Amino acid sequence: MLVTSHGLTSPRLRSIPLSSVTISKAHKRATGRAFAASPEEAGDAAIDVEAEIKNEKVLVLGGSGFVGSAVARAAADRGIDVVSLSRSGRPSISNEAWVNSVTWETGDVFNADWPVLLKDVTVVVSCIGGFGTDEQMERINGDATVVAVDAAKDSGVRKFVFVSVHDYNLPDFAKENGYFNGKKRAETAVLDAFPNTGVVLRPGFIYGKRRVTGGVEVPLDLIGQPLEKLLSATKDITKLFSPLPASDLLLAPPVDVADLAAVAVRAVVDDSVAGMYDIEGIKQLASGFK
Repeated sequence: MLVTSHGLTSPRLRSIPLSSVTISKAHKRATGRAFAASPEEAGDAAIDVEAEIKNEKVLVLGGSGFVGSAVARAAADRGIDVVSLSRSGRPSISNEAWVNSVTWETGDVFNADWPVLLKDVTVVVSCIGGFGTDEQMERINGDATVVAVDAAKDSGVRKFVFVSVHDYNLPDFAKENGYFNGKKRAETAVLDAFPNTGVVLRPGFIYGKRRVTGGVEVPLDLIGQPLEKLLSATKDITKLFSPLPASDLLLAPPVDVADLAAVAVRAVVDDSVAGMYDIEGIKQLASGFK
């Protein structure tokens, strides 16, 4: 049985000011890293959201999940045309107005009618992820998004955004499993197929009010929010421990699901957002797009 989960950033991807650079496709293959316009610069730039959203149609994969529903809501709230594809379809939170603004499709990426699903879609956002056996994790964390990337490229989609995961500075042997291998394959597929417009987001622990079976809310923000503030306030001290293997399991700041969703939507409307973003990059982009 698969349990949906999301989160991660590059373990060793430093929180560098992401200066605007041009990186060749070969370099991306060799390093697995691609960075686009500086979040600081993007944050200062005025974004004409009203002008941009008129022609955008976004397909959110896993749109009824914790992260996916936050992305769908953030996009719908900005007037973007949103379609969600997930195995559960329309979520039970039908009392919230934004839910009626989204087209909810029930299905599986492996059996999707892509030509119909991607009709007029300009951007795909994949929020697919989960746990299980190694084989299951390779399929859900890797194959699912790879299939979607291929379909999106064939259909002429302009941009692809993938919510990946921080590797927490884990040693290589600890990442030799279906979860991390799958995520890595999906990242590579996105950046290879969309070398100039692909976006990979690598958050760590994601917090917010998460609905579980039965509609019960788990207030992850009660833990995540104070922890984020503490680690952000002490980052000059905690960075001294960053070279230690697996140190980010304790020291990587959590990310608010609302901030992550805002960055995903910013990637939809702001073409300067492209490449790979770690936790610090996500926070910087979110701060300039509220």
